[in-house]
Amino acid sequence: MDYLDNKIGSGLNEGEDSLQSTAALESQLIAIEDRLSELGANGDPTKVIISKLQMARVKIGLDKKEESWSIARALFDDLIINQQWELATDACDIMFLSEHENSLAALGHGIWLSVTYPIDPELSLGLLQHIVDETADDADGAAVAAATALYIVDLRAEGKQKENLGFFANQLLAAVARRHSDVESKEQFDFWIEKMELNDPSKFLIRLRNVVDVLVQDEWWIDREKLHQALPVN
Repeated sequence: MDYLDNKIGSGLNEGEDSLQSTAALESQLIAIEDRLSELGANGDPTKVIISKLQMARVKIGLDKKEESWSIARALFDDLIINQQWELATDACDIMFLSEHENSLAALGHGIWLSVTYPIDPELSLGLLQHIVDETADDADGAAVAAATALYIVDLRAEGKQKENLGFFANQLLAAVARRHSDVESKEQFDFWIEKMELNDPSKFLIRLRNVVDVLVQDEWWIDREKLHQALPVN
């Protein structure tokens, strides 16, 4: 699944005509509903969950965002209980895109999960890009998110995915540097990285935690301490 908004450095693609796009989404929704009917009450639970998450994403495109939120939020708690971290993070991404009053809290949960657990780095990048998009040009939080995105790619991605996501993450960080401090040259970029302490994960990951706390406020749906203590290395 494509979690990234590829507008960086290339401009937005216009895509298909609006009516054609709506028709395509409606066809997708019918196909997903048929799949869920085939799976039935005794179907593979993971396949059912994935189909429901796909349905929620399609509903966002059809501007049925309240329904999308409801689907993803209803799945989230059980996904956490069953330690399905990647699917739980996907649900958080959907909840953020649903533009609900608690969407920023959902984004914070997704960021926490995507940094804490070794999930698909593309999904992690998509969530971190949301922070960049949501913050002011001069906000340090965008720089921290972009640096974390590059760090996660280096840490988790391999092969062709690492090449593609690494290119995207580098573009994201460069775009943040330009808007944050009018950085244009490599010398300016290197100085900015050092000044912002974006070359030290032990520092920028702590700052990311502060960004997450601001996003979530008092709306935590998980026991972070309990989950952290259960990690193989904590």
